[in-house]
Amino acid sequence: MFAVMKTGGKQYKVQSGDILRVEKLAADAGETVQFNEILMLGGDAPVLGAPMVDGAAVQAEVIDQIKGDKVINFVRRRRKHSSKRTKGHRQKLTLIKVGEILTSGADKSGVKAAVGAGSVAGVAVAAAEKPAKPAKAAAPAADGADDLKKLSGVGPALEKKLHEAGVTTFAQIAAWTDEDVAAMDEKLSFKGRIEREGWIAQAQELAAN
Repeated sequence: MFAVMKTGGKQYKVQSGDILRVEKLAADAGETVQFNEILMLGGDAPVLGAPMVDGAAVQAEVIDQIKGDKVINFVRRRRKHSSKRTKGHRQKLTLIKVGEILTSGADKSGVKAAVGAGSVAGVAVAAAEKPAKPAKAAAPAADGADDLKKLSGVGPALEKKLHEAGVTTFAQIAAWTDEDVAAMDEKLSFKGRIEREGWIAQAQELAAN
């Protein structure tokens, strides 16, 4: 007996014992999964689905998660000088071994349905199994803090990082030494920006006003 099943947008003709590569499934090696989209059952009494065969399924064991052969995509634009792009891609696949072919009773087998790792269904299952994280409370503004966004190149995100580093006033920045600047460059991962933007001079002027 053979079956024609559908998974990952492709159709496969399979028999018990076949080993094949399919689009990546959300399953670990050693797990048994069940393909429920069966288009046809072949053998002595063939059955055609309309479009699927009711109650039929193909069960398979996941052997491993693998990658396909590397595909090179080269693009060159004729009328643009030196405009070209080379990009490689290796498709993520799942290696499976076909086991039992069920002609009926697939909904009562109790075997996990084969779900594509990148499908909406897979995302929904993962979201349902993962507990929701509690909402992170916004850090309250420090009392007496200056509006550090007045400094050149400082936006809300950078101001938040400065607050988290304990810097809340222009007076603090105005008093920075070379060692303080080097330490803050390292902490906030923007080496040389403090000197480039002239924060210390701006902070001295803002603090004076």
